[in-house]
Amino acid sequence: MHLALYLSDTGLHAGGWRHPEAQNHDPMQLSTWLSLVKKAEEAKFDFAFIADKLSVDDIYGNDIAATIQYRPGYARPEPMVLLTALSLFTERIGLGATVSTTYGEPFHTARTLATLDHFSAGRMAWNAVTSTNDGEARNFSRQQHLGHKERYQRAGEFIDAVHQLLASWQPGALLADKDSGVYADPQKVSYTHFHGEHFQIKGPLTVAAPPQGRPVQILAGVSQDFKTVAARVAEVIFTVQPNRERARQFYQQFKAEMATLGRMPDACKVLPGVMPIVGATQREAEEKRRLLDELVNPLAGLSFMSASMNYDLSQHDPDALFPDIFPLISGSKGRFEYVIAQARKEGKTLSEVAKAYAASASFQVMAGTAESIAEEMMAWVEAGACDGFVLMPADMPASLHDFADYVIPELQKRGAFRQDYQGSTLRHHLGLARP
Repeated sequence: MHLALYLSDTGLHAGGWRHPEAQNHDPMQLSTWLSLVKKAEEAKFDFAFIADKLSVDDIYGNDIAATIQYRPGYARPEPMVLLTALSLFTERIGLGATVSTTYGEPFHTARTLATLDHFSAGRMAWNAVTSTNDGEARNFSRQQHLGHKERYQRAGEFIDAVHQLLASWQPGALLADKDSGVYADPQKVSYTHFHGEHFQIKGPLTVAAPPQGRPVQILAGVSQDFKTVAARVAEVIFTVQPNRERARQFYQQFKAEMATLGRMPDACKVLPGVMPIVGATQREAEEKRRLLDELVNPLAGLSFMSASMNYDLSQHDPDALFPDIFPLISGSKGRFEYVIAQARKEGKTLSEVAKAYAASASFQVMAGTAESIAEEMMAWVEAGACDGFVLMPADMPASLHDFADYVIPELQKRGAFRQDYQGSTLRHHLGLARP
């Protein structure tokens, strides 16, 4: 199976930073991130991935107070700068980060990615996201976030433009031939001439062809608009799947959609997020999960959900039944269709759902021994539910160390995960062909 690390200084669980074992190192110190990435590289992860958001969330109550007080994660370095630094102190592990297609430009993105792929000797990936809320829009001189369908139309065009720019230089274009006086072969450098609804770009790129041909393309989501783009261009997708059967259905449907577009199933790796909570015994793992859940402040969940939905939940009674608001959501839609339907079916209050969502963000939680977690992960892959996982540590660094020190050796013992890297590029780790 393939394994990616969701790289966070505090972990995903909203109670993780309050856990007694949490260290809460300064996120603006490179050593904080480097220690985590080096641990992942020692464990032979395919790659580490850094998420990003372009605002401090203020959708809940139109104020940053709830977010700043109860949810860590906003005092963080710019991801591309961080990846540059991490690439200099690592050797084999792949490195990826989020790039907004709504608040970015293809030329700038392509140049940055190509440069980083050179500096890392072919270990880069990028997750093209459409961003989620009006807070981000207001940081880019707009008052309102683009609609869901328009965002994904722009995203598809943005990705195509980046790919064409990266292809404007062929391998071997740089000659530096002193005798002939020819520095670059003009037959191997071409204009891009990209003409779309959102972008018109002449090109060519100002960076030579990157080692991987182009960095690995990641997309994240579960909505139909997402799948339409992902089936055509994604090489890795991150999904949110609450159980194995729903993951299996999504996996089979997505691979079928790829086939209708003439793509081979192994040309894209499907990696749902998983939060393992490891204990020496089942009881110990469940006790740690219980403690983590108790440490979640409901306001952390309400602000988190509001920002992801781009909908202010403060206008509803937190102790009332979760409101039927799915048609009003203009942010992330795919995951909340299931969350809202289940909440109303089970009679859950808004506060109850918010607290549970802040604990796992609807990702699968596997609490148990290293042996039971390894067996469950293998069962997902063997059932045709995924090609591997994105590890979403509950707290840092303890959850990462528990997984790397105890679960990965169990996977290796069963022949389900690599003993060592066999190649040097991320494409090689993932078994992806050069474009």
